[in-house]
Amino acid sequence: MQQPQPRLTDQNALAAHRARATRTAHIADARFLHDEAIAELQERLEDVNRRFTHPVIVSDFPTIWCELLPNAPIIPMTEALDLKPGAHDLVVHAMGLHWADDPVGQVVQCARALRPDGLFLSAAFGGSTLTELRQALAQAESQVMGGLSPRVAPMAEVRDMGALLQRAGLALPVADTLRKTVTYGSALALMHDLRAMGETNALAGRHRAIPPRALFPTTAAIYAQMFPADNDRISASFELVFLTGWAPHDSQQKPLRPGAAKSRLADALKVPEFGEDAKPVPSRPQDDKQD
Repeated sequence: MQQPQPRLTDQNALAAHRARATRTAHIADARFLHDEAIAELQERLEDVNRRFTHPVIVSDFPTIWCELLPNAPIIPMTEALDLKPGAHDLVVHAMGLHWADDPVGQVVQCARALRPDGLFLSAAFGGSTLTELRQALAQAESQVMGGLSPRVAPMAEVRDMGALLQRAGLALPVADTLRKTVTYGSALALMHDLRAMGETNALAGRHRAIPPRALFPTTAAIYAQMFPADNDRISASFELVFLTGWAPHDSQQKPLRPGAAKSRLADALKVPEFGEDAKPVPSRPQDDKQD
């Protein structure tokens, strides 16, 4: 009998963290990364130069992401998304894929909800996000507790995220990143912002016991020593990964079959074309020159 896949995320904890973030005033101070993602996706929509009449947004932050498309319905990120097949010409998956137990399934469901030639967009954390905090926590936990437990979610690289588009059968796939370095007064201030963002530890394998009192002050001291910034501050890395893909349609550009080219590269470059039996000319060593 096949064993079930282990879960990355404690979905109940994630829902609680995000509900707490959205009902407090602190999210207004910590939404700057959402604002960056919204601005980037707005630019992509302007470049497309198309009017979308049936959009939908997948996000646990409706009060923020309604600003991208004010009239679009917003549904929460759940394992089975509330999307009807072929119902939308635009699906935006906003700041959630990095917590998904099945990111392939999330993108596949979004792709199925698209009409032909519909657009899928996604923004999520990835790559180098919080790499400094991960290292400082690991060193502090080893010193204070004598071992390690998962405290920062693993982040997928842009290549892996881009592969989701192809696995979902989307055409013209594009994956790119936006890296930002932010400074904080201390690691504790960074953790406060993460709590306000709803991005604190929701890993299923996290240590459930209350940590020793010395853990986070030790983390802050190690962080300040390893990753200092100007004016006695610390630096924190965030990387946003953006995905773009289209539901297949006959009107889209397609690569030519091998051998289908109608003109030769040699003609375009106005150079002679050598046959298969041509032999390279050995280069001559340069004569030594004396001044």
